[in-house]
Amino acid sequence: MFENLQDRLGSILNGLTGRGALSEADVSAALREVRRALLEADVALEVVRSFTDKVREKAVGAAVLKSIKPGQMVVKIVHDELVEMLGSEGVGIDLNAAAPVVIMMVGLQGSGKTTTTGKIAKRLTEREKKKVLMASLDTRRPAAQEQLRQLGAQTGIDTLPVIAGQSPTDIASRAVQAAKLGGHDIVILDTAGRTHIDEPLMVEMAEIKAKSKPHEILLVADSLTGQDAVNLARNFDERVGITGLVLTRMDGDGRGGAALSMRAVTGKPIKLIGVGEKMTELEEFHPRRIADRILGMGDIVSLVEKAAETIDAEKAAAMAAKMAKGKFDLDDLSEQLKQMKKMGGMGGIMGLMPGMSGMKDKMASAGLNDKLFDRQIAIISSMTRAERANPDILKHSRKKRIAAGSGTDAAEINKLLKMHRQMADMMKMMGGKGKGGMMKQMMGGLASKMGLGGGMGGMPDLSSMDPKQLEALAKQAEAAGLKPPPGLGGMGGLPGLGGGGLPGLGGAKLPGLGGLPGLPKKK
Repeated sequence: MFENLQDRLGSILNGLTGRGALSEADVSAALREVRRALLEADVALEVVRSFTDKVREKAVGAAVLKSIKPGQMVVKIVHDELVEMLGSEGVGIDLNAAAPVVIMMVGLQGSGKTTTTGKIAKRLTEREKKKVLMASLDTRRPAAQEQLRQLGAQTGIDTLPVIAGQSPTDIASRAVQAAKLGGHDIVILDTAGRTHIDEPLMVEMAEIKAKSKPHEILLVADSLTGQDAVNLARNFDERVGITGLVLTRMDGDGRGGAALSMRAVTGKPIKLIGVGEKMTELEEFHPRRIADRILGMGDIVSLVEKAAETIDAEKAAAMAAKMAKGKFDLDDLSEQLKQMKKMGGMGGIMGLMPGMSGMKDKMASAGLNDKLFDRQIAIISSMTRAERANPDILKHSRKKRIAAGSGTDAAEINKLLKMHRQMADMMKMMGGKGKGGMMKQMMGGLASKMGLGGGMGGMPDLSSMDPKQLEALAKQAEAAGLKPPPGLGGMGGLPGLGGGGLPGLGGAKLPGLGGLPGLPKKK
């Protein structure tokens, strides 16, 4: 997502931040490059013009050119305008209406409406604890209604029984009635699409809207449609009146121009983005975090939230207790590697870390990818319980057996054992006695620098914070100088993430994300 744009803007803005003084000509040249990068990322021309005009207006003022770090000031202006273009605040699905709240899904055929309907229903059921009814109004596409019924069976969510021969408007009114009788909080109407916008489609959408009186009308658009997505959004908004956008296949789009254009043209918020095929792969759209990611500033709040969703609280607590005693065996290492895989692997975590997005390619070329994790987990799985608890007993004959069992060789086993030894030594230092251990002192130092109080030697307990508080914490960290400017690399000492890393991975510093105390507990 946004990889091409991230690379281009990163190199343009790095050129500015590395210079002591900037002239108006420097800013204009950089903005020409920014304009080209946005057009190549499939952003609509009118949106690009408006964006570069606004940035130029602010960036060539005397206040910027005479400021202490003019390059970083320009980066800040570009960042703020990106946030403005994407919508200054993240907006979720609005459920403030009398039950059953009707959500109408509209869009072209093949944009992923039915799958997205299932994902939203699952999300509202699990996160909001709502009772949801899904209804397919698509009488044209073969097996469309059956597809939704199967999604309902797969996720355990109610679907409206199919009655052959009913028109879409009749199905809509029957769905609302069934939801009232069944005590459902929400009814999601999955409407039919066409391969292109035509008059009968718009008339049908308007009739369904009049009949079901939806509280939310969400336009589902494929982010890969690029420039055409703008016309699509404008047409649907003028004829039907949409309340928000859901972009699918964001994981497959390195450019992301549709996301930047549709919000700017329609003025309607992007509420959710689909980032994969699985039913859980639907994320809320946070403009500020996306802008941070595009400019390579990382996204610590999303990283902490991802950790909260994937880390098992009990396992984390058990590992924290072992670490406090300075113990760290190969089972613990395996658990750490699995957790990093769950959080999106090396690339996924790197993309969310300040100044680290550029490291992804370097690490991939050095062979440090997620396959490395798989091989290391396979090596550990091929050991006996005694070997995992006490790696010192691993002599040549045992290594030969493990290599055969895991499809690796003795050199890879030795690398893993070296990495484990280094991590175990680090854990001993962190869990050492004297003043509550190095880890506690380090966290306390960070907290006092940020002016924060609370648990873990001064570090606040992230598990009790909501996303807004986490956002505020990230800003406080930035204000305290704990977040590097884009392009300057490094980790800057991030709260709750230790910054220590996995030794033995070619010197790349990765956070030891597993069971560090202070990370949020699984909800």
